[in-house]
Amino acid sequence: MKVETCVYSGYKIYPGHGKRVVRTDGKVQIFLSKRCIRAALALKRNPRDIPWTVLYRRKNKKGVHAEESGQKKRVKRVVQIASRPIGNITVEALLAKRNQKPEFREAQRQQAIKNAKDAVKAKKAEKKAAAKAKPAVDKKAATKVQQKAAKPVKGAQPRVGGKR
Repeated sequence: MKVETCVYSGYKIYPGHGKRVVRTDGKVQIFLSKRCIRAALALKRNPRDIPWTVLYRRKNKKGVHAEESGQKKRVKRVVQIASRPIGNITVEALLAKRNQKPEFREAQRQQAIKNAKDAVKAKKAEKKAAAKAKPAVDKKAATKVQQKAAKPVKGAQPRVGGKR
């Protein structure tokens, strides 16, 4: 049993149903019903704008037709082996990094974190030492010098008008 699809609506046409229309250029179009023929040929309607066609339902993700387009073929991921240098890293260095064990990488990460923390501690200690070495300046005298004259504050503008 040969099942064909309607060129307009996209639905299946079973044997004994539908109508074939031969265009002047020799192409054969198969329509499911008179409704499809009229919409396509007489009214020249775009099937993507007609809600009952498969094209419309796919475009607007309606019902069963939305699920058909949603299922994508899975692509098998192929792991590429380094065959050329990337940036300023040689191929040998890339291969060596790839062959490292996770424990080794974790140890490297911990060492880097420790070094960064030590650097921050050293910086803080240096700042403290510099602050102690500075002669203590009288704070009251310093605040008097830094005080600025107060700006004149404008009062609220008088209200003009009625109740509102």
